[in-house]
Amino acid sequence: MALIFSHFEDYREEPPAMDKFNEELVKVPFGTKSLDAVLCVPASLNDVRTAVILTHGAGGDMNFKHLVSLARALASDGLLCLRFTCKGLNLAYRVKAYNAVWDYLKTLERFTLKNIFFGGRSMGCRAAAALTRQLSDESEDAVQGVICLSFPLHPPGKTHSRHQRSEDLKMLPGSVCVLFVSGTEDTMCNGDLFNEVLKDMKAEAEVFWLQGGSHGLTVKGRPEDSVMDEVNLKVLQWIKDKTTLGN
Repeated sequence: MALIFSHFEDYREEPPAMDKFNEELVKVPFGTKSLDAVLCVPASLNDVRTAVILTHGAGGDMNFKHLVSLARALASDGLLCLRFTCKGLNLAYRVKAYNAVWDYLKTLERFTLKNIFFGGRSMGCRAAAALTRQLSDESEDAVQGVICLSFPLHPPGKTHSRHQRSEDLKMLPGSVCVLFVSGTEDTMCNGDLFNEVLKDMKAEAEVFWLQGGSHGLTVKGRPEDSVMDEVNLKVLQWIKDKTTLGN
C-alpha cells in the first residue's frame, strides 16, 4: 500500500462553462420507490469512458454545493457524473440505495464505460466504501476507486467508533484505490487515529489534507469557491492518474 500525503497551494480557476456539459434530472428505481438523481453528461459524448457516482452526507441532498461543483467540474473535463439523494440515516439502507444507482448506471447503453469510481461526502463515502467492498467480493475490477470527502472516522469526541467505521476501508482489496479529502480541523477525523487506519488498509490510499479545513471542507479566511476549486482539481487529477495507469 502506498500512502501519499499532499497539499496544493491556493489557486484560482474559472468556473466550468455550462456549454461543456448537460444536466439531466432522472429517477432511479429503488424497490417500490425511486431516488432523485442528476446525470451530468459531457457535451461531447465522444470517448466518455469514465463515470463517477456521488452522494451526500447524513444531512442535505444531492444539491449540496460541493457535490454540484465537483460533478460539474468532472463533466466539464469529459467524465460522466451521476449524483443522487438518499436521506436514510441507516448505513445498510444507504448502501442498498447506492447499489440501485450503480445498477441504473449500467443500463445507460449510450455510454461505453471502462472506469467506475464511487464517491461521497461523510456518510455518503462510508456507503460508497461499503458497496465497493461488497462488489469486490464478486469481481475485483467492478469499481476502480473510491473518493472519500470528509470520511467520518468517528463522531466528535467519540473516537472509539473508529474501529467500526473503518472496517470496510480495511477490507477493501489491493486492486482498489482510495482518495481521502479531509480537513486538518475536522472534528470527526482525528489525524493520528486516521493514520493508524491507513496503515491497516490493503487498498492503495492517497490523502489530501485541506489545511485548516473543517468537516464541511470550509476554511476560515478563504472564499468557499476557492476551496471547492482546489478540491475539484485534486479529485480530477487523481482520477486521471488512476485511469491512465489502468489503460
